Amino acid sequence: MVSVSAVIITYNEERNIRRCLESLAGLADEIVVIDSFSTDKTEDICKEFKVRFIKHSFAGHIEQKNFALSQASTDYVLSLDADEAVSPTLKASILNALGEPMKDGYSMNRLSNYCGKWISHGSWYPDTKLRFFNRHKTSWKGTNPHDKAELSDGSVSAHLAGDIYHYSYYSVHEHISKLDYFSTIAADAYFKAGRRTQFFNIIINPAFAFIRDYLFRGGFLDGYYGWLIARLTAGYTFQKYVKLKFLQEKRLPE
Repeated sequence: MVSVSAVIITYNEERNIRRCLESLAGLADEIVVIDSFSTDKTEDICKEFKVRFIKHSFAGHIEQKNFALSQASTDYVLSLDADEAVSPTLKASILNALGEPMKDGYSMNRLSNYCGKWISHGSWYPDTKLRFFNRHKTSWKGTNPHDKAELSDGSVSAHLAGDIYHYSYYSVHEHISKLDYFSTIAADAYFKAGRRTQFFNIIINPAFAFIRDYLFRGGFLDGYYGWLIARLTAGYTFQKYVKLKFLQEKRLPE
């Protein structure tokens, strides 16, 4: 049977990492944690498990995850965030796949828990992710902080039953704070990539984001939290483009 390395990047994840590691029991032959010099109990918790713990300075979400891939000792890698866990159904699906001719990559759905409630609609579900793959045929791409694993041309993939459980935010305040942080990173990444915005984008894009997530993708079916998530997503979109416009006006092109 094919061996599997689980790779996880962390920074101050004492609240989540134990659940993540426990979900890998009986699945991962190796667990590699790439830590950005946590100051909480993340390392102590990891030492309770059979984990290879590597400290590495954080240069960006995409860069950190590509470094994590390079540290795995097996060909096939399951990549998780510290606030995620493998559901029993997904674990069974991966184990079944290991007993068959292997594909180059496998996608699965991600189900998010928001303030104690599972979110089953909107832009948050099914939220399909490529997370189990041959690391020699995969790399992390996208635009920080929104990383995305992509297979090389000509690769063969399949979709697995079961979900990654994602324990996203424990409070609305935490969500708002993180979106402010992410919008700054996204605006800077856009600016460095040569993207520019207009006043039109600042007005229209947030409105479109809300209508798309709340109406077209059924966010209203999740009740109050579905509305709140769509509303905050629109706010994030607004912040991202406002910050990008500020960079355009205050900084010289690089």
